[in-house]
Amino acid sequence: MVETSYGKLAGTEKDGISRFRGIPFAQPPIGPRRWQPPQPPEPWAGVRDASRFGNPALQNPSMLGPMMGIDLGHTSEDCLYLNVWTPGTDSGRRPVLVWIHGGAFVMGSASQILYNGATLARRGDVVVVTINYRLGALGYLHLQELCDGRSPVASNTGLLDQIAALEWVQREIAAFGGDPSNVTVFGESAGSMSVAALLGTPRARGLFQRAILESGSANFVGMPKQATRVAEAVLKELGIAPAEAQRLHDVPAEAILEAQQYVFLSLQSRLGTLPFAPVVDGDVLPQHPFDAIADGAARDVAVLVGTNLDEMKLFALMDPEARTLDEAALIERCERRIRGTESHGLSYGRRAITTYREARRARGQSVEPAELWSAIDTDRTFRYPAMHLGELQSAHQPHTYAYLFTWSSPFMEGRLGSCHALEVPFVFGTLAHPMLARFVGSGPIADVLAEHIQDAWITFAHTRCPGHSSLGDWPGYERRERATMVLGADSHVENAPFEEERSFWGTI
Repeated sequence: MVETSYGKLAGTEKDGISRFRGIPFAQPPIGPRRWQPPQPPEPWAGVRDASRFGNPALQNPSMLGPMMGIDLGHTSEDCLYLNVWTPGTDSGRRPVLVWIHGGAFVMGSASQILYNGATLARRGDVVVVTINYRLGALGYLHLQELCDGRSPVASNTGLLDQIAALEWVQREIAAFGGDPSNVTVFGESAGSMSVAALLGTPRARGLFQRAILESGSANFVGMPKQATRVAEAVLKELGIAPAEAQRLHDVPAEAILEAQQYVFLSLQSRLGTLPFAPVVDGDVLPQHPFDAIADGAARDVAVLVGTNLDEMKLFALMDPEARTLDEAALIERCERRIRGTESHGLSYGRRAITTYREARRARGQSVEPAELWSAIDTDRTFRYPAMHLGELQSAHQPHTYAYLFTWSSPFMEGRLGSCHALEVPFVFGTLAHPMLARFVGSGPIADVLAEHIQDAWITFAHTRCPGHSSLGDWPGYERRERATMVLGADSHVENAPFEEERSFWGTI
């Protein structure tokens, strides 16, 4: 039993860890509160049952759902709930880790089996919190330019939900044995991109003291012109003119999801980015997070940032042509994704191919077109932006660290490599779950790697430094040496791994 500012909660206990699920951190964003900033929850009388998860945010089914534990069942606009795992509802003042889930800003939930916080809480004597936030059009529709500043829709409501959850942690987490002055916000993919946005958000300042970014940076934060194009497409699909935007509050949720799915699929490749994502709106995000971080906006926040070696191989499951590319198709893809030419006329796309082919051949790695494409697009989308953020932050904060995750998935005879999201079960210690084992792998080496990663994340939360006795010293990341912890079957520190490829992106 825990008493919060809003009422009493009855959770459950198992193996020394108390669990409180489905805690409202804001009022349901339904009816007139649709597309509005989150409001504090209403108090309740008596004791609220906190033994079951709250609704996941409204979303369309995912093709990757069954493999990644994202088969969520019923979803709803009434979704602003969080979950807490704690070793004790006492005055322990333990470090708090707040998880923001991924899913391209259109799918996912804090209740996914991947994100069971019990192992982390028990192993590290920490409090783990997982949060929901509004997704897709309901979380990231930007109408300000279309409506001449009089939009009935607030921008960045998904990001505001995350801030509201962090504010709830500041007010309430002490009752769960947590320390509100020692909060680590961490996330993967869109969750990591959210963390990057929060680093540049004035309203989030002081709500967390550490940040862990797994496979996501600020490169997917949109600018108003792009976000307006997405909003126009959504309104068109719904048959609503900008002057009638108030009608959005009356549109059935199913129609919003249908329009969202069409816009996401039709615009993603044309925009070259995620259609629904945080946007520089001049209010919640006054400037681009990269610029804010460069200016020192997050100078007080310790940062751990990294990526997986073969991120894009996961998405090749939905792009079968990527696995059978010939040279001509590789060139076409690279020139389409990496636009521009050098002064003597060579396209950046062809230069990328040459750079990666030479670097990989020198290391004895495959230079087949499909492998080159995976490596190029992984670095373009994930690794270079992540290391760029680390470099910007290190100019202000010596407690900035980098990692590269290299464990390979055994799934599909190893063709996924060290793909996107593969590190998440290692972080949470959920490798053994039947739905995840075939994707992640198992065995003593995997178990040791999971323990090393968990201890690094836990030690970072406790001390601001991820190094520990099993991994050894973990130097800070800075522009000259670029010290990086390679996390795999043989974890070790490397200075500037894959530097030829990384540095290419800084020259174009």
